[in-house]
Amino acid sequence: MVIDDTSHVRTMLRTMLELDGFEVVAEASSGPEAIDQLDGADPDVVVVDFKMPQVDGIETTRMIRELRPDQIVILYTAFLDDELERRAAEAGVTVSLGKVSGLASLELEIRRHCEKLF
Repeated sequence: MVIDDTSHVRTMLRTMLELDGFEVVAEASSGPEAIDQLDGADPDVVVVDFKMPQVDGIETTRMIRELRPDQIVILYTAFLDDELERRAAEAGVTVSLGKVSGLASLELEIRRHCEKLF
């Protein structure tokens, strides 16, 4: 599942992930929209942006963790710093990645955490 308020970022992530063999089961433009889709989509991994209107990625992660305590959540943001990484970990984010580290890092983390599931 990909959660990002920017349509072209969601489309780019979906396209690139699917080209590399991942199945993107859902997209959401906000935390509340993601929560509405979560059970029906049943994602192995949720990729969430930090800066979104209404509910940011940290609060979205908290909401996800309340419903699915074992859900793998990757925070994928352009605004990563030590303080955000600390807050993300406290909220239950599995791993935080800066968008500057690129899609390859995101795909590596998805593969690494999915291997633990199977």
